[in-house]
Amino acid sequence: MTTMLFPTLYERLESCRWNMRSSIPWHEFDPSKLSERQKHGIKMNAILEWSAMPTAEMFLRDNSHDVDFSAFVSIWFFEEQKHSLVLLEYLRRFAPEYLPTEQELSAVRFSFDPAPPLESLALHFCGEVRLNLWYRCASLYHSEPVIKSIYGILANDEARHARAYCDYMKKELGRDGLNARLAFSKIGVLMTNARMNKAMHPTNLHVNKTLFPNDTVNGRLPDPDWLSTWLDQEIQFDSEWEIGVEKGILGNLSSLLNEDFKNAHALRTYRKDLTKNTEMA
Repeated sequence: MTTMLFPTLYERLESCRWNMRSSIPWHEFDPSKLSERQKHGIKMNAILEWSAMPTAEMFLRDNSHDVDFSAFVSIWFFEEQKHSLVLLEYLRRFAPEYLPTEQELSAVRFSFDPAPPLESLALHFCGEVRLNLWYRCASLYHSEPVIKSIYGILANDEARHARAYCDYMKKELGRDGLNARLAFSKIGVLMTNARMNKAMHPTNLHVNKTLFPNDTVNGRLPDPDWLSTWLDQEIQFDSEWEIGVEKGILGNLSSLLNEDFKNAHALRTYRKDLTKNTEMA
């Protein structure tokens, strides 16, 4: 019998809880250090974070068999929705003309097709690793003190979420080792192949066949090209940052799978050999 992770994760995340009023240095706002383009980016990011809503709905639907992970989703959803809320509050205070409409927020809430739970788990672990670094990079890019602080806080939350997902991945390895290895290595190969998509993240993946091609979260933003432009031309999430994403994913998968993935090629080789041996068994 496995031990539920939710009680421990609740305490861990609760101990790091930040407060919308007291943790954000609202009084330090400097309008001279905020451009119109940056306001636009904060708006797009607020809408992007709002898409935690359909993701949480997907998790609860596809993990109805797993009360432990489903309970964790309650914390994850709360904290991700809070990310959107703090960005919306920033705009409300300092750039109300950029506040998203309810219709713009509603556009990123749509049904995701059912997905294999193990692959979804690994996919969102990788996504949190990437988000942590995106937001760290965004914090360095911004000079306006309040949004700079907000991005630093969000980055820390995403790192904690990645660790929590990793804990559930470890639990699944103990429960269904072979299938978990197959699923985790498959997603690891996908998410460390930046050449396929510089903005490789769950919000860029097609998730509803009946809505294709209008079935990615990013594609439903008011500015569908925003994310790639933001990464490449604004915060400049370059190859050095991408190496950090790869190291974060490979390092955790090495620990989970008891392997030494020095690079993405090593993971691809592992995945290929594992699949071949499974088919031959």
